[in-house]
Amino acid sequence: MADFLPAFEQMIKDEGGYVLHEVQGDTGGMTYAGIARNKNPHWNGWPYIDRKEMGGALTGMVRDFYKVEFWDKMRGDEIREQDIANSIFNFGVNAGMSMAVKLAQLVVNATPDGGIGPKTVELLNQQNASDFRKSYALTKIARYAEICNKNRTQSKFLLGWINRTMAGLK
Repeated sequence: MADFLPAFEQMIKDEGGYVLHEVQGDTGGMTYAGIARNKNPHWNGWPYIDRKEMGGALTGMVRDFYKVEFWDKMRGDEIREQDIANSIFNFGVNAGMSMAVKLAQLVVNATPDGGIGPKTVELLNQQNASDFRKSYALTKIARYAEICNKNRTQSKFLLGWINRTMAGLK
């Protein structure tokens, strides 16, 4: 079964580490370690960041947030192949867990409802990890292109998104 910590370590590296970011035009707005403030305004780490108390307890809060809000929601512990779980988790952090699950469901020919239930887990567990990752990467890139086609201001992020996707295939 897949393990949260390796997935988390790769994701936090892809998110730029424990850094506060605010990129003009980013629909996520201010982020810390990939946690978007406008989408997660009640996260218990924001008061620490507002007081400029980075590190220490904040690191554990970040890890706990991702475990509960992403890994557990995607039933990561039930997915057999670490690479499959890593792919879904990492994309979920980047694009939202519902979208990450929908695209994974499309790849495994499940109903794309955005929620992982026993049937989706079963189908994921039947996949060859390498084949899944390749198909999932193409599906993610198509999603990124769709975002840019709908909102041209997001095109400045396209190369970074594609690079992140391709790095996940190594």
